[in-house]
Amino acid sequence: MITAWVPAAARKVRQQAAPVTYALIVACCVVFLISPGSGLNPAYGTGDALIAAQRAYFERWGVVPVELLSDKPRVALTPVTALFVHGSWLHLLGNMLFLYVFGMMVEERMGHLQYGLFYLGCGCLALLAYAIAHADSGQTLVGASGAISAVLGAFLYLFPKARVTSLFPFLFFLPLRFPAWVVLPFWVALQWAAAGQEGDGPGVAYLAHLVGFSLGFVYAWGRGRRPSRVKASGTATEGDSQP
Repeated sequence: MITAWVPAAARKVRQQAAPVTYALIVACCVVFLISPGSGLNPAYGTGDALIAAQRAYFERWGVVPVELLSDKPRVALTPVTALFVHGSWLHLLGNMLFLYVFGMMVEERMGHLQYGLFYLGCGCLALLAYAIAHADSGQTLVGASGAISAVLGAFLYLFPKARVTSLFPFLFFLPLRFPAWVVLPFWVALQWAAAGQEGDGPGVAYLAHLVGFSLGFVYAWGRGRRPSRVKASGTATEGDSQP
């Protein structure tokens, strides 16, 4: 429910390379554009043919809990492939916006290799946790939400005083600036409340968000290297696009 955009939070980091964050964004965008999910690839046809292709594509590369916990070898890598598959334009753009805003600063703090392994590892564990909690579900799970939630968790620990500008619809989209230690826990509270109503049908994997965020925060805390005070700001909104 909190969606970030325009990376004012990364002014200092812009002067340095964030190759892993950029590579992840490019990879997700390219995969989506050539997939049937985008609706732009003529090879998948239109109408019912396109819908069938989308269903088969998500089942092939996404995480299906009931299959992941079986003994089928082909599904072993789906927690990795699912991180690069998105179900719609809104899903993709919302996730990439979060990654762009918060990922660069976390990458700069962790280092490129460690950040890349952290992103993939936390993302896979978040999807696995969701699969275990919904072991009988045949619903396909795709997207980088779990991994990006881990980035948010790490960001909260590393940069708790970074200023984040938020827009709230119930306040007529009045921009308000809060530190990350206010905005991100509020986002977690929303995920927690939504996870309590989560079913097995189509929807947002709130549990994966919570697991990813927790893993990211604990990992950053375990590294024990919170930086000195960093003057930064970011922009966020409360809406439908979210990690």
